[in-house]
Amino acid sequence: MSTLTRARCRARAHPFALDAALAAGVLVCMVAGSFVDPHDSEGVNWELRTPDPFSLLLMTLGAAALVFRRRAPRTVLALAGGVSVAESVTGDPRAPVVMCAVVALYTVASATDRPTTWRVGLLTMTVLTGTAMVAGPLPWYAQENLAIFAWTGIGATAGDAVRSRRAFVQAIRERAERAERTREEEARRRVAEERLRIARDLHDVVAHHIALVNVQAGVAAHVMDKRPDQAKEALAHVREASRSALGELRATVGLLRQSGDPEAPTEPAPGLDRLDELAGTFRSAGLRVEVARTDQGTELPAAVDLAAYRIVQEALTNVQKHAGTGARAEVSVVRVGPHIEITVLDDGSDGERQQSPGGGHGLLGMRERVTALRGTLTTGPRYGGGFRVHAILPVKTRTSAAEEGRP
Repeated sequence: MSTLTRARCRARAHPFALDAALAAGVLVCMVAGSFVDPHDSEGVNWELRTPDPFSLLLMTLGAAALVFRRRAPRTVLALAGGVSVAESVTGDPRAPVVMCAVVALYTVASATDRPTTWRVGLLTMTVLTGTAMVAGPLPWYAQENLAIFAWTGIGATAGDAVRSRRAFVQAIRERAERAERTREEEARRRVAEERLRIARDLHDVVAHHIALVNVQAGVAAHVMDKRPDQAKEALAHVREASRSALGELRATVGLLRQSGDPEAPTEPAPGLDRLDELAGTFRSAGLRVEVARTDQGTELPAAVDLAAYRIVQEALTNVQKHAGTGARAEVSVVRVGPHIEITVLDDGSDGERQQSPGGGHGLLGMRERVTALRGTLTTGPRYGGGFRVHAILPVKTRTSAAEEGRP
C-alpha cells in the first residue's frame, strides 16, 4: 500500500481531525492575507500591517465553524456567510474572511444534489457579492467585489464536480457488485441444474437395468433345475444388463471429473439412434415391444435426443415393473412440424401405478426433462387398461437455433 493510500485511509478513519486541520490551514491563510494592503496608491503594499481585531475575531469564528462542516454543512455555511458579510461591511482594508464561506459552500455542494447546489450557490453569491457592492466601503465595481463572486462560483462548481465523481464511482462499484452477484447466482443455478440432470440420468440408468436384471434373475431361478440352457441364457442377459449399467454409470458419474482427467468419458450420450437396441434389451427380458418411427432424417439437438431416449427408457421400465410379464408395449416416434412426438403405450395392468398418483421419481424425472426443453408431457391410464406416456419435444431448442443463426 502506497503512502498516499495510507494517508487517505487515515483521513477517512478520522474525519473530525481532518476538518480541524483544514480549519487551521484556512485560518492561517486568512490571517496571512490580512497583512496585504491592496489600497496603496502605488499598487499592492506588501509591507506588514496589523489586522483589525474585529477582523481577527471574524476569521477565527469562520475557521472554527469549518471544524463541523461535515456534521452540519448548511449551518456552517450560514455562519461563515454571516461573518463574511460582516467583514465586507466593516472591514477597510478588507480581510479575506470570505475564504471560509467558499470552503463551506464547497462542502454543501459536495454533500447535496445539483438543484440544491444551484439554489444555495446562487443565494450565497448574491448575498455576499451584493452586500460587498452595496454596503461595503469600496466602489461596487472594485476588483475585490468581483473576486467574491468568482470564488463563491468556483467553490460551488468544485463541490458539484466532486459529488458527481463520487456518484459515478459509486455507481460503477454497485454495478460491479451486482454483476458479481449475478455471476455467482448463475453459477449456483447451473450447478443445481447439472446435479438434477445427473440425478435423473442415474435414476433412469439404475431403474432400467436393475429392472431387467431382476426379471432375468427371476427367470433363471425359475428354470434352473428343469431347463438349465434357458437359465444360462437368462444369466447371460443379466451379465449383459449389468455390464451396460456399469458402463452408463461410469459415463454419467465421469461428468463430475475434472476436465483434464484422462479417465473422463469420451463416449457420446445415448439417443434415439439406439432405440432398437434399447427395445431389444426389453424383448430379451420377455416384454413384447413394437417400435414405429417416422422421424428418419431428423437431426435432433443432443439435449432433445438424450431426453427422448430417456423418456422411452423410463416408460418401458415402468411397463416392465408395473404392467406384468404378459404386457405388450408400443413405442412411436413421429415428426410433426417443429416438434417430435414420443408415445409409449402398454395394455397391462396399471393397478400399482394408480396406487401412487405421484408417479414416483420416474415420471417426475420425465416431466423435469420435458419442462427443461420447453416441451409438454402427458401421462395417465388408458381407457380399458394400460398406461400412456406422450411427450412433445421441440426439434430445435433456443440454443441450437441461436447457433444456426450465428454468422
